[in-house]
Amino acid sequence: MIVLTADQRGSTRGPDLVPEVLETLARLAHGRAGLVVAFERTVGDEVQGVLDDATLTVDLTLALLRDRGWSVGLGVGPVEEPLPRVSREARGPAFVRAREAVERAKTRPPGGTIAVEGGDPDRAAEVEALLRLLGAVGARRSAAGWETVDTLASLPDAGQPGRQKRVASALGISEQAVSQRLRAALWHEEEAVRPVVCRLLGELSVGDPSGVDDLSIEESSR
Repeated sequence: MIVLTADQRGSTRGPDLVPEVLETLARLAHGRAGLVVAFERTVGDEVQGVLDDATLTVDLTLALLRDRGWSVGLGVGPVEEPLPRVSREARGPAFVRAREAVERAKTRPPGGTIAVEGGDPDRAAEVEALLRLLGAVGARRSAAGWETVDTLASLPDAGQPGRQKRVASALGISEQAVSQRLRAALWHEEEAVRPVVCRLLGELSVGDPSGVDDLSIEESSR
């Protein structure tokens, strides 16, 4: 299982963003398999959910990093089953690791505030490095770049020819301008890296024989 914990950065100096981010996460996960326990507020300005799908986890993580208002920790490993309806009542190594990861993520600069903990430290470090790379790419992407990437992602037939022409028509710009924006946004590079990080995260989440004590979130944070 994968436990995703996100803590609002600078929450004491700004508004409570938890309701807004919960809506965003629910929207992004809607209609997709992989969300085992829905995201909810746990303590303070923190949200948490449980997933069993690497691709959905990566998509949600990158959405949080794009916002730049969140420190994100992924804890990968066993959980105590059956899982309760709310994550704050759950126990297991994955929850302990998520707590450790989010605390470590808080020390990172904006755009790369992600940490990953798992039973295989080397594989967890690989996943973390790639997610930090993708987060840094997103943090440096211009508004025009995001507009083009988002428009392209909204098309239903991913990977089909003629998509850039449709993006150009939707945005009222030339196909050449679309290509230039995508190059500047490092979109092709991101598309190449995403499957790799999803595969590595999926491998990390399978067959973890961890012997970490089962602790609840509250216990592990004391």
